[in-house]
Amino acid sequence: MRSAAQAFVNPRQVRRAANGIHAPQTVEHLSDTFQVLADPTRIRVVLALGASELCVSDLARMLNLTMASVSHQLRLLRQLGLVRARREGKFAYYRLDDPHLTHWLEEGIEHLAER
Repeated sequence: MRSAAQAFVNPRQVRRAANGIHAPQTVEHLSDTFQVLADPTRIRVVLALGASELCVSDLARMLNLTMASVSHQLRLLRQLGLVRARREGKFAYYRLDDPHLTHWLEEGIEHLAER
C-alpha cells in the first residue's frame, strides 16, 4: 500500500495521462524529428520537396543557398528517414520520404495565421 506521500491527488487523471505517453524510443525519435525541423532552412527544404522532387543544384538556386549548405541539410533529413534520394546520371534527386511532414508544417503555418 502507498503512503500518503506517494499517493496521487487525482489517480484517474494520472492514469489517463500515463496512457498518453508513448514508449521512450518513440518519444526520442519524435524529439529528434522536431529538433531537425526546428531550423528555418530545413523547413524551407521540406516545404520545397513537399511540392516537387528536386536535385541539389536546383534546390540550392531556388533557396539562394550554396550546394554545400543544401547537401548538409539534406544529409540531416536523410539520416532521420525524412527524405530519400535517387540517382539519375550525375544528379541526385530528393523527395520527401514521409508525406506527414508537409501536413505538419502546413498545419503549423495555418495555426500561426489564425493568431
